[in-house]
Amino acid sequence: MTRFVGTTSRGLRAPIIREGDDLKKIVVDTFLGAVDAGEFEIGTKDVLAVTESIVARAQANYATTEDIAQDVKAKLGGETVGVVFPILSRNRFAICLRGIAKGAKKIVLMLSYPSDEVGNHILDIDKLDEKGINPYSDVLTQAEFEGLFGKSCHTFTAVDYVNYYKGLIEEEGAEAEIIFSNNPRTVVEYTDKVLCCDIHTRARTKRLIKEAGATVVLGMDDIMTESVNGSGYNSDYGLLGSNKATEDKVKLFPVNCQEFVDGVQAEIKARTGKTVEVMVYGDGAFKDPVGKIWELADPVVSPGYTKGLEGQPNELKLKYLADNDFADLSGDELKDAIEDAIKTKDANLVGQMVTEGTTPRRLTDLLGSLCDLTSGSGDKGTPIIYIQGYFDNYTTD
Repeated sequence: MTRFVGTTSRGLRAPIIREGDDLKKIVVDTFLGAVDAGEFEIGTKDVLAVTESIVARAQANYATTEDIAQDVKAKLGGETVGVVFPILSRNRFAICLRGIAKGAKKIVLMLSYPSDEVGNHILDIDKLDEKGINPYSDVLTQAEFEGLFGKSCHTFTAVDYVNYYKGLIEEEGAEAEIIFSNNPRTVVEYTDKVLCCDIHTRARTKRLIKEAGATVVLGMDDIMTESVNGSGYNSDYGLLGSNKATEDKVKLFPVNCQEFVDGVQAEIKARTGKTVEVMVYGDGAFKDPVGKIWELADPVVSPGYTKGLEGQPNELKLKYLADNDFADLSGDELKDAIEDAIKTKDANLVGQMVTEGTTPRRLTDLLGSLCDLTSGSGDKGTPIIYIQGYFDNYTTD
């Protein structure tokens, strides 16, 4: 019988997860409950994915602003601290900033412009051209910025993040000075104690600031790497990947994810005899073409996955074959030729023209993006995603 369906991605409804819940049991029971209900049958190399949020919630991996403040003060001295290149987000950074400000007397907040690292704009880039401002070299004070461009306004949320962040700092009892620069070295003119708050560019930012003469240079991944007063922590990523929990508490990125995914896989194998690949996923690695926002505010897409998800796709571009190698074929002849090309393809197609236009990314980044789009971030109630047929191709029956 002809197969009509290829890859499918399903959101599985799960209970609301609380601190201390046995998440491995909940995930496995939810998955096998759907199987028993006839929703689907377990196939070959299926993928079961769990959002990082419920992993961290079950682990009770939280930190308060007081915890953050204590760590910041201990590591950065508690006086004037430069806070460099934070993303503009009430969910991702605002509560962290409260904690940072609690741990210092003054914050020099250096914002990139016209947008942050992940594409949240504080002004339209065309306005820079209109005003003759060079974002690669010009350093602006808050007064200069607002004199040229007015108050900042986020495209979607309408939040004036410049003054919002300034207000948070002052509410925590610290003095706030805001500057705009895209050169990391600029901050050293204001303080030699610096906290780099960017995500994917943090290694370069740290290096440049150290080379410019700063005496203490840390990143968000250096804060909350150990428990403070019994708090949660993340030894690999610190505050990176954290989200707002309450007005004075953040949920940290989960820990021990490898142990978790291996445990879920082993339990499913024990109860069904089937091997299902398992991963924990966070933000997808995609960019919104309208808002220009790159979704990935986590340090990685997947902090834990089973061994079968290592590597990248090794695929042929079907339309390339149809338009070039087999341009003179049609119907069953074309179908047979393409199937034969797939069956006899090299184990490593890197650099070959027949792969042009395929997706040269890690499997976990691709799968994590699919999972994030499937589960959404609102009220769907499907924090567990089940993907089938992802590793199939045109020849798979």
